[in-house]
Amino acid sequence: MLNVGIAYDLRSDYLKLGYTEEDTAEFDSEVTIRAIESTLQQLGYRTQRIGNVYSLIEKLNKGEKWDLVFNICEGLYGIGREAQVPAILDAYRIPYVFSDALVLALTLHKGQTKRIVRDQGIPTADFAVVETLADIMRVNLPFPLFAKPIAEGTGKGIDGKSRISSPKDLVPTCEKLLIKFNQPVLVETYLPGREFTVGIVGSGDEARAVGVMEIIITPRAKEQTYSLHTKENWRGIVDYKLATGEIERVCAETALNAWRALGCRDGGRIDLKMDANGVPNFIEVNPLAGINPEHSDFPMLARFKGVDYVTLIGMIMDSAISRINNVGYDGKVFESSYSL
Repeated sequence: MLNVGIAYDLRSDYLKLGYTEEDTAEFDSEVTIRAIESTLQQLGYRTQRIGNVYSLIEKLNKGEKWDLVFNICEGLYGIGREAQVPAILDAYRIPYVFSDALVLALTLHKGQTKRIVRDQGIPTADFAVVETLADIMRVNLPFPLFAKPIAEGTGKGIDGKSRISSPKDLVPTCEKLLIKFNQPVLVETYLPGREFTVGIVGSGDEARAVGVMEIIITPRAKEQTYSLHTKENWRGIVDYKLATGEIERVCAETALNAWRALGCRDGGRIDLKMDANGVPNFIEVNPLAGINPEHSDFPMLARFKGVDYVTLIGMIMDSAISRINNVGYDGKVFESSYSL
């Protein structure tokens, strides 16, 4: 039986240390960790909780190892914080689930990610990266615009003022984000169309879309954006609907092209939004997508497509195991449980 370590950032641990709700918004709850743990056991794996990057280092120093690590650590500090755990595991030659250090470091920077996606001919809104107050005056894009921190997830830094209609609103919005998040600001041409998220399982040519889900923010929502507030209070204000037909096909194709161009692995989400002509544009990638079984977008859209949580985690594990050529760090042969 394979020994699978689970690396994660438990939100309650950080809250006890004095970090805020917003600081820890991307971290996971005990409910999520317990669900992953019990699902892996149900799939036939022996599990061991590792915890965050500090706990990982402590355990490695004691000589502990695992056949495979299920890594969902988001990290706390630095533009490469999501890459810290994969980089350490690489140094110890311990294989892990989900994308590698290069992909996780790159994709946390939304501007650099869009440059690669754009170079591959995948539609994405024109943008500028604002690193200083002086950069704001050099933004040469038609209004309306949309501004957000360049390296945050879960809608952090997005609110009702993120959509900018005139030059007089651009300066205070960017200034506020620069100061609050201490990182550059991504300023994009605003996309007025429908918004979708695409769940993907697999790597490279084996990657496939599990489902395409439209995100509909109703007039009942306080903010007409998929912000942190909207995401955390989604019940009754956000409708989720599976896409079908030609829209599903085009969204899935666009998302898979971006997934492969960026080198993402095993499982995650690509977010898209349509422009004024109805063309789905790449917004951002989530190579460490939330996997709470009840309310995270990825398991939710999979469930809508008839793929239950156990099957989804099994498919992700199957991708990781096949990717590492069925051989672990110590030569142990892996056995896969689900087929893509």
